[in-house]
Amino acid sequence: MLNINYSDLPSFQKQLLSAAEEVMEKAYNPYSGFFVGAALLSTDGTIIQGANVENAAYGSSICAERSAILAANAKGYRTFNNLAIIARGSDFDTTEVTAPCGSCRQMLYEASQITGNDLEIILSTTKKDKIIITSINELLPLAFGPLDIGIDVEKYK
Repeated sequence: MLNINYSDLPSFQKQLLSAAEEVMEKAYNPYSGFFVGAALLSTDGTIIQGANVENAAYGSSICAERSAILAANAKGYRTFNNLAIIARGSDFDTTEVTAPCGSCRQMLYEASQITGNDLEIILSTTKKDKIIITSINELLPLAFGPLDIGIDVEKYK
């Protein structure tokens, strides 16, 4: 994991983080009041956004990361190089970065296996005063995905 200053990010990472911040405001979060935005960068340079969507049946809620993956899939995108995540509370800014939950990490890992590379993940506090660059392999060591059971992922790219 790499701690980095916002000013030191390359422009494409700043753009991705801005896209995540923009969509964060579209979260549907009547239960937690926690806003999360995610932005995926496809291998062709397209940015696909997702925000968290909560539900009274809490298990039916979906995180921003999975929201972005589902939106990308619906548009025909399945290969990605980068993901940015930013979050805030309804009445507070985050002071620590928000990382993907276990379910999101599994889906991100599967996306990385389809892509054929280790997905880079940019995590940021609300004010962008703490940024961590990591990867799905770092966040989910000893992961298990489609390649581990002999699935040919080429036809899903």
